[in-house]
Amino acid sequence: MSEWQKTGCVLCAQNCGLEVLVEEGRMVKVRPDKENLRSRGYACRKGLNVIYHQYPKDRLTQPLKRVGDGFEPISWDRAIDEIASKMRALVGEYGPRCLAYMGASAQGGHFEGTFGLGMLGGMGSKYFYSSAGQEFSGSWWINGRVLGKQYLMAIPDEHQAEVLVGWGWNGMMSHQMPQARKVLKGFSKDPDRMLVVVDPRKSETAAIADIHLPVRPGTDALLMKAMIAIILDEGWEKKDYLGQYVEGFETIRPLFERFDSRAAIEICELDYDQVRRVCEIMTSKRWCIHPDLGIYMGRHSTLNSYVMAVLCAVCGVFGVRGGNIIPAMMTPMGRHADERDPKTWRTVATDFPPVAAGSFPPGAMPEEILSEHPERLRAVHVSACNPLRAYPDTTAYEEAFAKLDLLVVNEIVMNETARPAHYVLPCRTYYECWDGTFFQWNYPGIFFQMRRPIVEPPGECLEAGQIFTRLADKLGLIPDIPDELRQAAKGDRLAFGGKLMAWAAEEPRAMRAMPFVLAETLGREWGSANLAALWGMLMTAPKAFYGHAARAGFEPGPDMGDRIFQALLDTPQGLWVGKADADNPTAGIKTPSGKIEVYIPEMEKELKDLDAVSEAADLTMTDEFPLILNAGRHMDYNANTLMRNPEWNKGKRACTVAVNSEDAQRMGLSDGQQVRVTTEAAADVGELQVTKQVRPGMVLIPHGFGLEYDGDIYGMNVNRLTKNTHRDPMGTPIHRFVPCRVEAA
Repeated sequence: MSEWQKTGCVLCAQNCGLEVLVEEGRMVKVRPDKENLRSRGYACRKGLNVIYHQYPKDRLTQPLKRVGDGFEPISWDRAIDEIASKMRALVGEYGPRCLAYMGASAQGGHFEGTFGLGMLGGMGSKYFYSSAGQEFSGSWWINGRVLGKQYLMAIPDEHQAEVLVGWGWNGMMSHQMPQARKVLKGFSKDPDRMLVVVDPRKSETAAIADIHLPVRPGTDALLMKAMIAIILDEGWEKKDYLGQYVEGFETIRPLFERFDSRAAIEICELDYDQVRRVCEIMTSKRWCIHPDLGIYMGRHSTLNSYVMAVLCAVCGVFGVRGGNIIPAMMTPMGRHADERDPKTWRTVATDFPPVAAGSFPPGAMPEEILSEHPERLRAVHVSACNPLRAYPDTTAYEEAFAKLDLLVVNEIVMNETARPAHYVLPCRTYYECWDGTFFQWNYPGIFFQMRRPIVEPPGECLEAGQIFTRLADKLGLIPDIPDELRQAAKGDRLAFGGKLMAWAAEEPRAMRAMPFVLAETLGREWGSANLAALWGMLMTAPKAFYGHAARAGFEPGPDMGDRIFQALLDTPQGLWVGKADADNPTAGIKTPSGKIEVYIPEMEKELKDLDAVSEAADLTMTDEFPLILNAGRHMDYNANTLMRNPEWNKGKRACTVAVNSEDAQRMGLSDGQQVRVTTEAAADVGELQVTKQVRPGMVLIPHGFGLEYDGDIYGMNVNRLTKNTHRDPMGTPIHRFVPCRVEAA
């Protein structure tokens, strides 16, 4: 029997709609889903090859325990008993700061984060690490000050923009916007619209741009400061907008006045007249900006995000249709954590606060484990991520994880992080369970798709949420659930909800453990902790979301959450569950003043000191490391660490060391030969690719390779070439500016 099943891609944050042909219980063919209201038949080759993600050779099917240098299979009961016992003992002896949870980082499913954080909090710890802290620590911290909450991101309203500015973003390869290639080509071909790209190299996106500013690597903040200075000198700033919607600009205005913008632009290796032309465009047309890792993981990471926020404010694009707007949300992607609050935890060895989704930067974890501090990390539970290949400084992670007293890994495969674990717990894939994500790259609509299982899991695999629920139960984090409530879960959902709330009003531990309670009641009946958590979330959603849902057509009433839940069950391709008040696009701002607050005292000195003279000195490369490695090239051939079977790239030059033809000639190197790349952290060997697409002085290596698969290593692990201490003050690794050298192997 064969049947086309509606689902979605799990390999990037766009989660494009897919249809999968299932024959005899196995996924055999994939095509774009034209009925998906968000992607509308758009998908890239990664999604169309997702079967290679679903069926790797090293699939896990039963719990494993480390014994010597290998593993032995054990029962779920024994695994949970032993893990809970060890965790209790460690927390009892060393305190809750010894425990960390690393997860909630997947591109395909966010529900495990609810349960992982519940387990962590139940044990008294706040040490949560995620990929958001890997890439966005500085950016989210700036969001917290400028927009009011760290999880607020002002997304581009590209459909109503006249100009789209891509800064440090190669959307033709990294997507990160619904139907990215279609949108970008639309701007490029439309005579009434314009695509502007700021990128050191002529990327695939820059190649189709109307204007390309090939900024010198590492000078983005200097360029933005110069642009603001030009705008103020010309009197082009949006004065009325600044007066009505912006707080604190007059305090920082002197930092841009009498700034030598010509000297700065010369250091940026750009043409002054072209930059001035872009400034004129930014103050005369409706434009939105899409920044990416070139900014977030570039030199001056946090300062980049700060000056960009000031630029957007000066040009009046925040909270304006066609500009950058805070989207309505089904639920925030994380929490706000103000490091100025004395109750906010910091890491004990590196003194980092949590800022990105309330998480700590993963690059700090090796130091937190290897430290001699009495409250150092001793136990880590990793779920839905692969830090030994996805996070900076693989060597440091290997050394650190070897020192842990307890490393537990939830995984679908025996990957690089699972191999050194004490316990490996087999998870279901995203096509074997109910799951969904809360990425919101839409305005004004809120789109959500709860993907359903389309194939059966092998062996004893469980949802990560089910694993955490079993562990929470053994740890004593779930109060006794009355049989009456368990029986009610078999019947009407609203009747169950009434009994649940009545019981929770009498049980003081119930609310804190609610995800686990739902998993143990509805989740047992439905075979999914995640699906139960979705129902609970919709039934207790904030009033703001119910207002959004009403604008999307859902009739208000006490059962609105349950009706939205049913609509999602009935619509496997996903649907618009809410709609923002488009007449009030500034509604998302949550600052104390209700305005965009651009004065951040902690950034004042760094912004003031930023000038052409200091940057010229700091950007001088050494004889030892004369080139700049861009560690993490986006391509059609990589999908972080999610696509393990290298057959999906058979016949492709998927992982190369790309350099400019001028550099190759100067170094006496030729296309296709083996070269050694050396950085402060390590050296590795790979195949040279000579191309004019790379800027002279730069080296590009894609991320997601160095894969150990079926006994072979496939490509270079670029994270072994990065040092975890080469980072921004907020903890973001500077992957887009790694000094290196290249020579014949």
